[in-house]
Amino acid sequence: MNLLLFVLASYGLTQIIVYGRIFNKIRPSHHFFHCSMCVGWWVGLFLWAINPYTELFTFDYSIATAFIIACVSSGTSYVLNMVFGDKGINLVNRGDG
Repeated sequence: MNLLLFVLASYGLTQIIVYGRIFNKIRPSHHFFHCSMCVGWWVGLFLWAINPYTELFTFDYSIATAFIIACVSSGTSYVLNMVFGDKGINLVNRGDG
C-alpha cells in the first residue's frame, strides 16, 4: 500500500506540473518541462525528500533509496501517462502486425 500511494502521488504531481493549466504562464518552454519521465524523476526525488513529513508513505532515508524511488516515479509516471489520457484509456493501433 505504501508503494501504491507513492506511485499515485508521484503520477498526480507529475501530471499537474507537466499538463496543469495553472502552470502555463510560468512553465518554461524547454522540452524537459513537457516530459512526464523527466519531471517524474524529480517529483520522485522531491517526494522522497519530504518523506519524513508525511504518513502516506515511509521510505528509508538513504541515497540508494532516493535513486530507486526517483526511478520508480519516473517509470510509472511515464507508463501511466502513456496509458491514460484526457479521453480515457489510450488504445492506439500502431499497425505493427
